[in-house]
Amino acid sequence: MGTWEVLPPGDRSALLADADPEVRRAAALWECRRDAQVTAELLRDPKAAAKALRRGLLVRADAERCVAERTHLPALAENPSLPADIVERLSVDPDEAVRLAVSLRSELDETRRMAIDFTVGDFDRGDGVQWVRDGLADPEVLRRAATSAHPLLRRAAARSPHLPPDLLRLLARVEDPVVENLMSIHHPDTPEEVLMRVFARLGGTFSAWMAETHPRFPREGLAARYVDHPDGKYRRLAVRDPAATPALIERLSHDPEVWTRQAAAGDPRLPLHRLREALHVPELASSAGANPALPEEEMAAVLDRAGVPA
Repeated sequence: MGTWEVLPPGDRSALLADADPEVRRAAALWECRRDAQVTAELLRDPKAAAKALRRGLLVRADAERCVAERTHLPALAENPSLPADIVERLSVDPDEAVRLAVSLRSELDETRRMAIDFTVGDFDRGDGVQWVRDGLADPEVLRRAATSAHPLLRRAAARSPHLPPDLLRLLARVEDPVVENLMSIHHPDTPEEVLMRVFARLGGTFSAWMAETHPRFPREGLAARYVDHPDGKYRRLAVRDPAATPALIERLSHDPEVWTRQAAAGDPRLPLHRLREALHVPELASSAGANPALPEEEMAAVLDRAGVPA
């Protein structure tokens, strides 16, 4: 609510009365969080009703009508202003999505939360847990979420780059692939073993790439461990090892796996004769051309052949 709240009252009023209906709707969706009348008006707008039910200040009559009509119940179940007795009713609703939404409410203690019959999808990242998203820099919110038995709260907490060391260690032990993926993307101190598990599990995906390029991804010893690995994505890791010799880098530049060859072609330890050869190999030319060990005059020649003006 921060951005809306810092606007002067006159500016908020002007946006709420703007000539553009999309602007009015967007402004109302901010204002409805503290104004039940604005919420009631939005509930009559099919384009805004679900969002208004999720965040708007509700009067009981509107909440009861939505329950009776079964209108956007998963959104309603998230609403912070929902009366406690309606929360209780929705916690046993026959719709699984409604029960899941109730289980994520911020005011529930762990006993009540885990008494709800909910199911979490294997790939659900918890992006919609708004009170955790809003508190990713709040130590109290992070502790509540990260120590919860609810998988989606732990996953939501794993998005935070501000997790303290004890919570980081705790989440590293939960054996949840989604938690590990999110930690590898968002936290600067993600443990090495987590990064390796993400890389091993996800291969060439974005999350695996984020893990491999993470500053804490291991480097030392990778050549000895992986240069002869049957999987090319592991052989590529050998290039990251600071102890890898020029001869080993040259060997990897001939690897059967193209990604491994490209990694070796871009490594400054690659012997110059092989680097020059790689410039003329289509799948290696880009990596070789970016190799910082390429002599300046040869870089200029590459640019000339590409038609790049001096």
